[in-house]
Amino acid sequence: MVLMFFRHAKPHEPTFQDHLAKLKQAGFETHSESASLAKVTRGAYGALVEDAGGGKVKLDKAGVLVGQEIAKLVSGGYEMFLRTPSGKELPALAPQLKALHAFDEDLREALGLTSLYNLSLGTTADAHLYDRVEERDEPHHPRPWEKAAQSH
Repeated sequence: MVLMFFRHAKPHEPTFQDHLAKLKQAGFETHSESASLAKVTRGAYGALVEDAGGGKVKLDKAGVLVGQEIAKLVSGGYEMFLRTPSGKELPALAPQLKALHAFDEDLREALGLTSLYNLSLGTTADAHLYDRVEERDEPHHPRPWEKAAQSH
């Protein structure tokens, strides 16, 4: 009886530097913030890419460059805004939204990330400011019956 052993090649896990090299080949500029974090830009758009270990990367929400900051999209219900981490707000224009969507799609493709259906439909925002209910995002906000009990 003859036994045959087949040696399977171990799959190559790309390093964070390999991912950054792919992005440069795809026409993006990379600026290292630290050993495991880089700002990726193309034109007036940018995103932060972080090394998640195991050959994977974590992509932060893409945004529009305002100075050295990346302004992220915020939905005001009636209008989309761009907000920087320092708090500066600007109205988002339709051409910016189209270009931001294209930037995000190209970035995901260059990194080999899955593009989800709802993200493929257009630009999305993580923050929505059109809800006028006070203290809604607080961990615990008083219910109307709790307010009534406190006033008696």
